[in-house]
Amino acid sequence: MKMVINGKYVDSESGKTFDVINPATGAVIESVPRATEADVKSAVDAAVEGQKIWAEFPVWKRAEVLKKFLQLVEVNKDDLAQTLCAENGKPIREAQAEIGNIPIGFSGFMEHAKHYYGSIIPQGTEQGQDTNLQLITREPIGVVACVIPFNFPCDLFDQKVAPALMMGNAAIVLPSSDNPLTLLKLTGLLCEAGVPNGAIQCLTAPGAVKEAAITDPRVHLVTLTGSTEVGISTARLCADNLTHTALELGGNDAFIVMEDGDVDLAVEELVWGRMYNTGQVCCASKRFLIHNSLKDEFAEKAVARIKRLKVGQPDDPDTEIGCLISEKAAVKVEAQVNKTVEQGGKIILGGHRDGAFYEPTVIVDVPADADVASDMEIFGPVVPIIGFDTEEEAIAIANRSRFGLSSCVFTRDQKTAFRVASKMEAGGAVINGASFFRAFEQPFGGYKDSGIGTEGVFSTFNEMTRSKTIVLKNIF
Repeated sequence: MKMVINGKYVDSESGKTFDVINPATGAVIESVPRATEADVKSAVDAAVEGQKIWAEFPVWKRAEVLKKFLQLVEVNKDDLAQTLCAENGKPIREAQAEIGNIPIGFSGFMEHAKHYYGSIIPQGTEQGQDTNLQLITREPIGVVACVIPFNFPCDLFDQKVAPALMMGNAAIVLPSSDNPLTLLKLTGLLCEAGVPNGAIQCLTAPGAVKEAAITDPRVHLVTLTGSTEVGISTARLCADNLTHTALELGGNDAFIVMEDGDVDLAVEELVWGRMYNTGQVCCASKRFLIHNSLKDEFAEKAVARIKRLKVGQPDDPDTEIGCLISEKAAVKVEAQVNKTVEQGGKIILGGHRDGAFYEPTVIVDVPADADVASDMEIFGPVVPIIGFDTEEEAIAIANRSRFGLSSCVFTRDQKTAFRVASKMEAGGAVINGASFFRAFEQPFGGYKDSGIGTEGVFSTFNEMTRSKTIVLKNIF
């Protein structure tokens, strides 16, 4: 498979490639070009010119092009889902659902763009402005580098590429080197639908080569979803050119069950909020703070419910838990679980690794000062249970983390629910549901080390445009 640069499928300038591996089987799926800095320069050159052409398309016409793209996605949805399943290791049902999200995400941005209006500051709103009228418009920011992670490549493609294009920007897609194939195919479909050459491109650029796109002064916005460490290093690189950044980063979300919480509901939400995508979710619930009076019941029911999940090959339609993105990722989860046990936790389910597969794991008796109770984000199907006695104690443990992406609380008392939700230092708080909640419409983003800016139909256009004030002086 080739890269997409300036409307063409191309090899790397160097001719070098790298393999994309099926993490469940270890088999090579496909080889892709290993982009060079020269390839990046060619892509940015094309983006600068393509953006000018695309920006001349009126909003309604941009939407028509993206409608054609959605028709092509519908025709190719089975192939896209199979590709995503193979390169990602997520269960085929989840891969199909993620492809099914593309028309939801794109349509939301397409429709909102038609109602993304400017504004007017009328005359006389302040002293000395009695004869002046100020018109505030929004213009494309320019070239947008879309750095997309492995865990939900298509969902994040929707969140970044759709708004970039609808606002008249050029988008350079930089997928994870672990699984770039589905995004290469989606980029090709956008070209086929009629997005002009250069306005949409996709580079397979591992490692430091991505930095060439991030640091090019002709790139006006870097929108990145990834780890906090990568986000901080990206922000430093962007600072040299004052490049705009939108960063959605790590999370270690607290899942709080109060003394009056519904344990059965909480356990069902645990399955959704922790086991989906084999636990590889930024806003997954990762720290389970359970009132000590319910802790044993919760652990027992969680184990029983998780045992019912089918672990298997991702392409099996009955599989509910697949593998992690790589054996390297599974080894890291294994080490983190072992560390949690060394710090006092006790495994009552799972705890074993087989290649890229890591068993769903429940750990009880986790001390409140263990690493996982604050800043150690485990990106896998692991449930560390931490006990507490008071509301204040639960909130203190939850807020001790440097992360603040999302959070949740289970209680039958709505006053308690809103009080705890308001005190959580996080960008989201779910009441009686897992913290894994992300609608396309919502402004999604975190506090503290979980990121800068928000993403979603509600807010992304503000990130991807510049404000311009046109003054009609002495018009009255």
